[in-house]
Amino acid sequence: MSNLRSAARLHSADPDGTDAELAARFEREVMPLMDTLLGGAMRMTLQRADAEDLVQETMVRAFAGFRTFQRGTNLKGWLFRIQANAHISGHRKRMCRPAEVPIDTVGDRQLLDGAPGALRSAEVEVLETLPDAAIVRALDALPIEHRMAVYFADVEGLSYEQISAIMGTPVGTVTSRLHRGRSQLRVLLRALVDDRGDRA
Repeated sequence: MSNLRSAARLHSADPDGTDAELAARFEREVMPLMDTLLGGAMRMTLQRADAEDLVQETMVRAFAGFRTFQRGTNLKGWLFRIQANAHISGHRKRMCRPAEVPIDTVGDRQLLDGAPGALRSAEVEVLETLPDAAIVRALDALPIEHRMAVYFADVEGLSYEQISAIMGTPVGTVTSRLHRGRSQLRVLLRALVDDRGDRA
């Protein structure tokens, strides 16, 4: 995030000091929310590197528009909305171009197997060894709209109105997605518990 601080310094060249004050306020108010944004980005992207890229893009966009942010309103909701828009934009761009895998990251075994799952990140490998990995997988199995509604409501503790603003959908749609997401998650987790019970 030192790039962001460098960008803040470049924007602070205004002689009257307003840009410097804005950059200082941004760093003071927004930077402490980076871990929260990273958690949301992980739920959206499912990959640590992609999540970090999404957070960086969110921070750049937030800094560019910070002058328009109205103090006293919901900063976290504003940032989540920027993040959701950045994710949607990035997703659309990725859908328009074929997936690329650097050839030097593919080993002989992976070429023989042809297994796309063999190219998982180290973070995903570690997550799967944790006791909560099955829960994370169940949450990640939900459709993105349902997963994000559940994440914002149950992990971040946001209100339906805040989620509505972030996702750009009516409150009724948020309620529906949240209900469906929780129902799907319940079924997945029940199957997990039943499966573990059979092994015992």
